Amino acid sequence: MIRVPILMYHSVTDRPNEETRPHSVRPSDLADQLAYLSESGFTPMTLGDLVASRNKNTGMPSKPVVITFDDGYADFHSHALPLLDRYRFPATVFLTSGWVADAGDDAAGRALDEMLTWTQAREASQTGIEIGGHSHSHPQLDQLRTEDLRQELRRNKGLLEEKIGAPVATMAYPYGYSSARVRREVRKAGYFAACAVNNTIAADRHDMLAIPRLTVARHTTMSMFRRAVEGSAVPLIYLRERVLTKGYAVVRRTRYGLRRVRGNV
Repeated sequence: MIRVPILMYHSVTDRPNEETRPHSVRPSDLADQLAYLSESGFTPMTLGDLVASRNKNTGMPSKPVVITFDDGYADFHSHALPLLDRYRFPATVFLTSGWVADAGDDAAGRALDEMLTWTQAREASQTGIEIGGHSHSHPQLDQLRTEDLRQELRRNKGLLEEKIGAPVATMAYPYGYSSARVRREVRKAGYFAACAVNNTIAADRHDMLAIPRLTVARHTTMSMFRRAVEGSAVPLIYLRERVLTKGYAVVRRTRYGLRRVRGNV
């Protein structure tokens, strides 16, 4: 697999709430970013299609890009989907099943904003959008007891396949957090690929259960976006995020280790 920028979006709105604001993008910014990808000759693929091409060693476009959206906000349907349709771009939405607006008895966790309904998710799937997993209640998976971890992964996958009516084979870790134990359970749950964050360009050397992505957020200027997708000075663009990610990883491993010593996991 050649080097592939995999973009991570969340909410797409002009009026984010305080919790979603840092990770949201304006619809006008998304429109400019998609226009740049189109005009620059990028070929968007779903994550599933990218991994399948790599595994089967089939032809890869010269400038592939993968566009992903985490959580499943309602504004994906109202703002992002029409823009993707304009450019005939596929994308992957990693959906938290317990946050779906009409989850009913399956509701779990605390959604951060208005979320997609199952009908909207099915409609998106029917237009060529890949629906992937994102856990059931959006916890830090690497901090869960193994049985609870299995439940989060399998309940999410089962609900998505039941409600969407299509196989679900890819996922993204909530907060980007995983561990060797989490990745083993992800594989056992039936996923063949999973996304982290890491803010680097995906390449052959990366584990297919820890595929890196590039964050696109409210502070991402067009200059930053262009340099990121073209693979120019990516470590410098995401220097702060990469330092924080490494620090959080140490904290999480320490926290989980202490809980194991105390018999809490």
